Amino acid sequence: MSKPAAKGPDYGNWVSTRLIWIPGAISLVFMALSLVSPVLAVAAAAALLGFVYFAYARYRFSSRGGNIQAGIQDLVLEYLEWDGRGRAVDIGCGNGPLTVSLAKKYPRAEVIGLDYWGGAWEYSQGVCERNARIEGVAERVTFQKASAAALPFADGTFDAAVSNLVFHEVRGVKDKKELIREALRVVRKGGSFVFQDLFLWKVVYGETDDLVETIRGWGIEKVDLVNTSRAEFIPRGLKLPFMVGTMGLLHGRK
Repeated sequence: MSKPAAKGPDYGNWVSTRLIWIPGAISLVFMALSLVSPVLAVAAAAALLGFVYFAYARYRFSSRGGNIQAGIQDLVLEYLEWDGRGRAVDIGCGNGPLTVSLAKKYPRAEVIGLDYWGGAWEYSQGVCERNARIEGVAERVTFQKASAAALPFADGTFDAAVSNLVFHEVRGVKDKKELIREALRVVRKGGSFVFQDLFLWKVVYGETDDLVETIRGWGIEKVDLVNTSRAEFIPRGLKLPFMVGTMGLLHGRK
């Protein structure tokens, strides 16, 4: 009898199941109440629309629906200019897909994945470590709990730093640009960085030109911003402002 195939890595999905079942449940409640008060049918329809949209987004992010999530993560490595020697850090690693990809692309590198792993997300350090073992990079990859607002490393610890769609989610930091500054703090002079986030969201980051000039003002040798929300592989339905429609990528050399 053949052995069952080993279960593969679990990198999760950016759309939590709660974003699907909560509006679905609300829609059902309002549908029932609309039998008494027909005006509530509008609220039921709105909640149903939310249910349908987030179910669609979760599907498209998954491997069955085109693996758009993985494609967006790959953009980070595409822009990383690094020879792969030394240490790299992935800030806000989730279940570790970018951390593992870094280690696989750069077989001489030591990679550290950081995350706070709060209850709002379906991620954990244990799943990260399991994924690294399955992918064959566990001997060069470590994971630890930390906040992007206060990285537990000395200045210039890493030769490269990456982060993907994390900074806007960090609570307790009003000025999100300070998270970029903190991430750059732990990169050595001459080291490389690629940070992807909702950098085109003006309410959070201001004008993009001003953002880039602010970073240069910190003494950063090279920094450019790319509008990655325009990537052709991303479906139009995911390019809404509250999804990845304001996504951009900062890359350069310290």
